[in-house]
Formats: sequence, C-alpha cells, structure tokens
Amino acid sequence: MMDTQQARAMLADADLIHSEQAVQAALDKVADEIRQRLAESYPLVLCVMTGGVVFCGQLLAKLDFPLDFDYLHATRYGPETQGGKISWRTAPWTPVKDRTVLVVDDILDEGVTLAAVKESLLRMGASEVLTAVFADKLNGRNKPLAADFVGLAVPDRFVFGYGMDAGGAWRNLPAIYAKKEAA
Repeated sequence: MMDTQQARAMLADADLIHSEQAVQAALDKVADEIRQRLAESYPLVLCVMTGGVVFCGQLLAKLDFPLDFDYLHATRYGPETQGGKISWRTAPWTPVKDRTVLVVDDILDEGVTLAAVKESLLRMGASEVLTAVFADKLNGRNKPLAADFVGLAVPDRFVFGYGMDAGGAWRNLPAIYAKKEAA
C-alpha cells in the first residue's frame, strides 16, 4: 500500500483516459441498455467486490425496476487459473436457482475470473447470467467471454479510478486515469 504522498504523486503524473462527464454518460448508457433488457425479469444483481462497488452502487440508483441485490467476492487461485477455477471469498447469500442474474464488475481485463463466476452461477442453477463491466480493456487477447453490457473501452495500460485501484488508492475517483507509460 502506498502512502498519501505517493498516491497524490501518481495521480498528478497520470493520464486522464475518460473524464467524469464521459464516465457519467457511459453509466447512463449502460443503465438504459440494462433497463431495456431486464426491466421485466426481476433480476438478481450481484456486485463483484471490491472493484465493482462504485459502478454497481451508481448503476443501481438508475435502474427503476424491481430487482434483488447481493454481492460476491471471488478470486482465481494457484496454478489452476487455466481451468477457470475460482476461490469464493464470499458467495452470494441470495439463491440464484431459476433466476436471471446480472453480475456487475469494474473491468474486463483477461476475463478468466468473470467467466468462471458466470460458469459457477450457471452450475448453481441460475437460468441466465449476464455480465456488466464498466471498463473493457483493449488488450488484444482472446477473452473467454464478452460482457453483455460495457460502459467504456480502456487502453491496454494500468488504469485506475471509478472502482479500479492503484496500490489500494483511488477507487473513489469519478474519472478514469492511466499510469504514465515509461518513455
């Protein structure tokens, strides 16, 4: 974890990738798309901790239809990441059986963990699992899934803000930044 001075210096040296206005416009767009797709299904919305909390919290306030809410915390572990195995730090408390589930996360980077979460929820009996990510990293990799709802694309750089942290700091920023690239 970095100290206050280090965190402030990193932000001062970072590149702005998406402004607060662009973030809010993308949030509105995703909320509209989700509303059109899920308004009649009474979905279960699952926030992926910890990165998804900012996006999910602001998104929920824009979804004007009945839904249930819960969270999950899952991580890949050990040498078995190729198989998509995940370790549940906290599984959802709300039953997913026969439900339409919307999993909300901050960023789709490689997609392995989110794909494994989706697969696990389907095994738990969810009738449908959709995914919403605020940022989709354009890293050129063949990802195991494409998110159903995407806020913004981000470059293949270390990004932070709007739920994404840098050394534990700056999840709370209303815009998205990238660390300076080495010259």
